[in-house]
Amino acid sequence: RDMEIITIVTDGRVTHGDSMGNTYSVPAGDVQVMSAGTGMVHSEYNNEDSTLKLFQIWITPRTKGLAPRYEQKSFGGVKKSKIELLVSGNEAEEVESGALLINQDAYVSRIVLEEGREVEYALKHPLNGIYVFVVMGKARVAGTDLTDRDALGIIDAKEVLISATTPAEVLIFEVPMM
Repeated sequence: RDMEIITIVTDGRVTHGDSMGNTYSVPAGDVQVMSAGTGMVHSEYNNEDSTLKLFQIWITPRTKGLAPRYEQKSFGGVKKSKIELLVSGNEAEEVESGALLINQDAYVSRIVLEEGREVEYALKHPLNGIYVFVVMGKARVAGTDLTDRDALGIIDAKEVLISATTPAEVLIFEVPMM
């Protein structure tokens, strides 16, 4: 009830079922969002004989009591050295970028960098902070060295420099700091 739930599959396939009648298989490369709204029951499980790796992020919505909804999208091939917006709380930006929409001023992006490449992430909302998570590889984030499965939370910044010290995949979670 009243949660924005984001699932990012990085390896394998997760099977999703919910009380709205949705039953889907979510493969690596796909992202799923659910707005639990007035309430729903859901489950995710590994129905395969292979390893499953995923991230599931729960974010408090900006408006409570909305109707539940489900959406899933394949983001296809990886765009190297480019910030790829996966989830957005801004409907106009969601339409423009193809990101999935959630009910909060929050954003989830993916960056895949080759060794030696860098990008600067500019925050989309002035009251947000960010949580940078290294899915794989090694990266320097705001001057701090991170490796596989390391993360760094940053507040009071307008932009953050991310550079790869080896090939790296990074997820950026920009969320309200209420």
